[in-house]
Amino acid sequence: MKKIQKKTIFTPTKKEKAMVTEDFFTPEEKKLLFVLYRKLLRLSGDTLLKGDCRNLKFDLVHSIQADHIHRDVFGLNPVIKDMQTAVIVAEEIGMRRASILGLMLHDSVRCGTYTTEDIERKYGEDVAGIIRGLIRVNELYDKSPAIESENFRNLLLSFAEDMRVILIMIANRVNVMRQIKDADDDEARRKVAGEAAYLYAPLAHKLGLYKLKSELEDLSLKYTEHDVYYHIKDKLNATKAARDKYIETFIGPIQKKLEEAGLKFHIKGRTKSIHSIYQKMKKQKCPFEGVYDLFAIRVILDSPIDKEKQECWQVYSIVTDMYQPNPKRLRDWLSVPKSNGYESLHITVLGPEGKWVEVQIRTERMDLIAERGLAAHWRYKGIKGESGLDEWLASVREALESSDSDLEAMDRFKLDLYEDEVFVFTPKGDLFKLAKGATVLDFAFHIHTQVGCRCIGAKVNGRNVQLRQVLHSGDQVEIMTSNTQTPKQDWLNIVTTSKARTKIKQALKEMASRQTDFAREMLERKFKNRKIEYDDAVMMRLIKRMGYKVVTEFYQAVADETLDVNDIIDRYVEQQKRESDAREEIQYRSAEGYNLPSSVNEETAMKEDVLVIDQNLKGLDYKLAKCCNPIYGDDVFGFVSVTGGIKIHRTDCPNAAELRSRFGYRIVKARWAGKSQGAQYPITLRIVGHDDIGIVTNITSIISKETDITLRSIGIDSHDGLFSGTLTVMVGDTGRLETLIRKLRTVKGVKQVSRN
Repeated sequence: MKKIQKKTIFTPTKKEKAMVTEDFFTPEEKKLLFVLYRKLLRLSGDTLLKGDCRNLKFDLVHSIQADHIHRDVFGLNPVIKDMQTAVIVAEEIGMRRASILGLMLHDSVRCGTYTTEDIERKYGEDVAGIIRGLIRVNELYDKSPAIESENFRNLLLSFAEDMRVILIMIANRVNVMRQIKDADDDEARRKVAGEAAYLYAPLAHKLGLYKLKSELEDLSLKYTEHDVYYHIKDKLNATKAARDKYIETFIGPIQKKLEEAGLKFHIKGRTKSIHSIYQKMKKQKCPFEGVYDLFAIRVILDSPIDKEKQECWQVYSIVTDMYQPNPKRLRDWLSVPKSNGYESLHITVLGPEGKWVEVQIRTERMDLIAERGLAAHWRYKGIKGESGLDEWLASVREALESSDSDLEAMDRFKLDLYEDEVFVFTPKGDLFKLAKGATVLDFAFHIHTQVGCRCIGAKVNGRNVQLRQVLHSGDQVEIMTSNTQTPKQDWLNIVTTSKARTKIKQALKEMASRQTDFAREMLERKFKNRKIEYDDAVMMRLIKRMGYKVVTEFYQAVADETLDVNDIIDRYVEQQKRESDAREEIQYRSAEGYNLPSSVNEETAMKEDVLVIDQNLKGLDYKLAKCCNPIYGDDVFGFVSVTGGIKIHRTDCPNAAELRSRFGYRIVKARWAGKSQGAQYPITLRIVGHDDIGIVTNITSIISKETDITLRSIGIDSHDGLFSGTLTVMVGDTGRLETLIRKLRTVKGVKQVSRN
């Protein structure tokens, strides 16, 4: 193996290696290199393969010796920087071998020392795939240093190949932000800090990496709003002693009660991040002193998984017994965890001196996930290596794909990342999860279609609001309904969820159908009252003459009183009289000596497949019913559907009896005219017989010999010496079909052939 390496890759001598190291690493960097190396081995040594360390060292030295990798704009050593990022990837996120090796080697591939094929041969496809993703991201940055919406969409596409790329990017940005505090290039630092807050922090939040998200936000504020950052930091330092004393006073009684209850736990006070305090100051338009919830108390239980929820609610009960809770500030992510895996119970209580204090209740497992993301869950379960990451990476993919892929602006995406769901309560306390931006009307349809259709408004937190009121997490919503309320067309502009939109469209369609039936029955009743015989064919011709292409539009106009019923009847009588007069004007001649002319219209009709309805009408919009699949030559009838089109059924259709009994007024006569030339229809035949050798071949042979008949599919099931199957053939008319059935019945072993 060594001989092969010597032939294919240049190997520097010990002296050359020493010279390279001397020139490339400062004394401080050398010390740091060994510290990081030992830490990485400790974190990921159990996942590395034999020879990985030796190969990695060899490849990095070769890249350095070839002068292919260089320091960045901040003067950071690329090898040291990548090792620091690798430590974050392993320690904070939980990824191991493939991610670390891909991260350490991507610069060598990007600069041309090696190809991805070289890496794949030596380290495997997993490592090469990560490198390909990282290189694409770097190329994207080289083309455009500004993160714009179009570029960001391309960036997301690169993640789709391997979700670990985005996690490495977040870790890399955290590391860079840590290292550039003393950088001279303030403009470059501001750019990097802006991207950290604008892009990477929201991504970290979406993926549940809250610790890294807070660090990115704080460091970004430090570099972009230096004075604000240190003003808040100094204020926090100045009030630390008083804050610690208050926390101790608050915790004391709780600790005693929890110990008496026999719970295993520890409690810690957590001060809000500087960035979140600044956001509160801006939102509430108040100074530092006006932010009342500067810290939170965290109770962390050491509970077995099967008792986690029980013990968390037990702590909740103890805390709220001692301190008055604010019910509007309850956040239950135990019953319904966040989409990124976050689980916790938050309650704000009134502590000593009348101060509001947030208490977070969770277990060790939940705390680890909250701090380090979902990857920590797999490590917590004791899974070694990267095998446990597959499920998590799938959830990462889902989290990213759930975001809007066709963004108009970066701000929209930022909002989607921060909060993409809301939780609302019913008056009974039932909890429902809705998409962000959901309205009162969305919630009504989410509960039940009938509730949505009758909704006239709601009480949100005791206050009357309109249908279009947008809901927020924690809202208590009581839907108000009225039996006289019906869905409106403009409701489609109010709702934001696809479920509500679909239900409204269905309701509007059903209302239109009912109105059509009502209008038709009313019209027929008026005909009876005026003792005028109603002829469906005459009415259809009148409807067409009045300019209505769809029958339902005509009846909808009648229902809406846009058309006057008496006026329609008058026009109907006029239409009927005109047709009657036209028939009377026909001159009757003797049949003797009459020669049948060859009509051009008749010849045309013979060439085309025409459906004639009520003898004189043709060319209407119609479709063949799928329940009975009529073909040319079948006895058929037409059924006027609610959309105005006509469905053609066989007279022996399984649904024919019900259609005639329930909707007789919508049945129209129909027959085929012309010849079936060129048109083919799918017909399914059922065949039953003995399972003899070659029977399927004989059947398909007969079909293949028939002209103008095509076999589309065949399915045969054999059981206990018998076979049954279905054939789907394309056939032009009933004559050809009957001929085919007769021939199939002659095949030896075939006992039954029937049309479905």
